[in-house]
Amino acid sequence: MPGILPISSSILLPHYCTTSRHIVRMAAAHTTSAGVSLEAMPIKPPSHPTYDLKGIIKLALAEDAGVRGDVTCMATIPFDMEVEAHFLAKEDGIVAGIALAEMVFQEVDPSLKVEWSRKDGDYVRKGLQFGRVYGRAHSIVVAERIALNFMQRMSGIATLTKAMADAASPAYILETRKTAPGLRLVDKWAVLIGGGRNHRLGLFDMVLIKDNHISIAGGISNALRAVDQYLERENLQMEVEVETRTHEEVKEVLQYASQTKTSLTRIMLDNMVVPLANGDVDVSMLKEAVDLINGKFETEASGNVTLETVHKIGQTGVTYISSGALTHSVKALDISLKIDTELALEVGRRTKRA
Repeated sequence: MPGILPISSSILLPHYCTTSRHIVRMAAAHTTSAGVSLEAMPIKPPSHPTYDLKGIIKLALAEDAGVRGDVTCMATIPFDMEVEAHFLAKEDGIVAGIALAEMVFQEVDPSLKVEWSRKDGDYVRKGLQFGRVYGRAHSIVVAERIALNFMQRMSGIATLTKAMADAASPAYILETRKTAPGLRLVDKWAVLIGGGRNHRLGLFDMVLIKDNHISIAGGISNALRAVDQYLERENLQMEVEVETRTHEEVKEVLQYASQTKTSLTRIMLDNMVVPLANGDVDVSMLKEAVDLINGKFETEASGNVTLETVHKIGQTGVTYISSGALTHSVKALDISLKIDTELALEVGRRTKRA
């Protein structure tokens, strides 16, 4: 059988394949698994003060293993068998999650060897074998789906981000906080790999005054004043952004800033891109708002941002364009991990997926 390696009995069966109830230890750890160095990653994950990337991997493996482990692999795969499996791209796109997939394999079984012919952020074509993992068959099969789930989602995000970032230039493309629960860092890492930039990581690292804050505070000026007073009182320095929806609100922000020392750094121009009946968009309102601000602050366009509209938006002079669709409506990139790659390619050609 293609991919079968010589048998070795020296490797211990990973706990994800056993019937032990002690599936995984969930102690927090902010370092990567053994053998995977952050410094060696071509594109590093965003820095977050509390996010436990290794814990997310453990949780994903634990929910798959339950209390028994992989009963199918224990029933069908000889205990000592070693194999070689290949990563296969089944459609064109930007590959992402290679470093994270390697962390998954290391977590399941540190004796597994993983090699890549591509790195995070590289373009892959349908049918390309771009990596391989070899070692104990049990370990590879257990890690397979978790590694692929991360890679496919991240690659889908990176692929769309790359397309939108290229089209948005000279503006920069940003994601939002509309990420999968528990996968905030993973999703935002994929955006970086795709050539985008990160918006705030959470509620803690940037002040973003949105419509509900403004309504509760009694207006934009009141909200800005309250933020400035809070930051001064708490001796905090961080970026401050305020959302505006009309030219009148933009003018009020500019008037406040002209009369008051403020920490404001960016003005969001929300829903100033107007969709037209023919499928095009009118960006004149956005362009006028950018002209009003005249470089005094960074600007960010949001609302009605798609792959079809982002180029036109990017030509208005805005600094940033944010799109929730980068992460909340992502289409996963089709990637598989196959031991019998010849048969996998045959099936892929039959189904037009390789």
